[in-house]
Amino acid sequence: MQLYQSRIAGLGYYVPENVYTNHDLTRFMDTNDEWIQERTGIQERRFADRFNETTTTMAMEAAKVAIHRAGLTAQDIDFIVFATLSPDYYFPGCGVLLQREMGMREIGALDVRNQCSGFVYALSVADQFIKTGMYKNILVVGSEKHSFAMDFATRSRNISVIFGDGAGAVVLQPTQEYGKGILSTHLHSDGSEAEILAMYYPGAHANKWLKDKPPFPDQELGGLFLTTEQLESGAALPYMDGPAVFKKAVVKFPEVIKEALNANNLTEKDLDLLIPHQANLRISQYIQKLLGLADHQVFNNIQRYGNTTAASVPIALCEAWEAGKIQENDLICLAAFGSGFTWASALIRW
Repeated sequence: MQLYQSRIAGLGYYVPENVYTNHDLTRFMDTNDEWIQERTGIQERRFADRFNETTTTMAMEAAKVAIHRAGLTAQDIDFIVFATLSPDYYFPGCGVLLQREMGMREIGALDVRNQCSGFVYALSVADQFIKTGMYKNILVVGSEKHSFAMDFATRSRNISVIFGDGAGAVVLQPTQEYGKGILSTHLHSDGSEAEILAMYYPGAHANKWLKDKPPFPDQELGGLFLTTEQLESGAALPYMDGPAVFKKAVVKFPEVIKEALNANNLTEKDLDLLIPHQANLRISQYIQKLLGLADHQVFNNIQRYGNTTAASVPIALCEAWEAGKIQENDLICLAAFGSGFTWASALIRW
């Protein structure tokens, strides 16, 4: 079997027009610009139109650009890998919805639910398909519409001030140019503390609200994904122990970056650009200092978009490329850490 390398042939991103500054959020919750910037570095974020934009439609806009830049049409795409934690429906996944909206052939569509590290995981999956020769043009997407599910009240400000909406996409193709493209990917998980960053409902786990009584009179089976009690109490909202997540992230982020470099007999000095998942500017700055990287070696845009989870890496990658910060033969590292916990990295020779 002939093995190929994977290269990014086209990339694109989309962010909604609606800009919400930190000051705008003070209309809904007890917060202020200084408080948000001090803790996250975020100054503003984009929120999708509540009724006319979805996770899928934003993905489509990003995908159109990526496909065009790759010199292809939607009919040329062989496979879709779609990463999101905010799908349009509980099921089916967004992959098939994107296939439908773009009028693609009856190709395969795979949905990845790895939250903040979702895009890097999706890129790794696509890379394996390219390497084996199974597919030639794979669309890899990260898209999120957080705003529809967040609680813009003081009780949830530690989460709601962080996240934004947007989408990014790349087209992956094979290349026989030795030493170019994706050099390696590295994936990890540890579920021992999964509940400290999670959205428990809707879900199929044991429901504490119904634990001591059947959901309906004289009925032992069946139930509800969401109950009135969960909605009213806030149990159905995302939960995050911010300090605990921070402590874990600042350990695993640099570990997986060094793992990628070591696997290719390279060091931090060889890096032209690190593109970390945009979780928190303080995390990125800590990692930069720990690895001894200069400002021009790390790309951050969380200040303008907030945390767009699975979309953050491809949005940042595309912005960096458009700004001329990525040149031929540059060594690029993508890295992410998030809920699960899962973390991952990809090392790319452009």
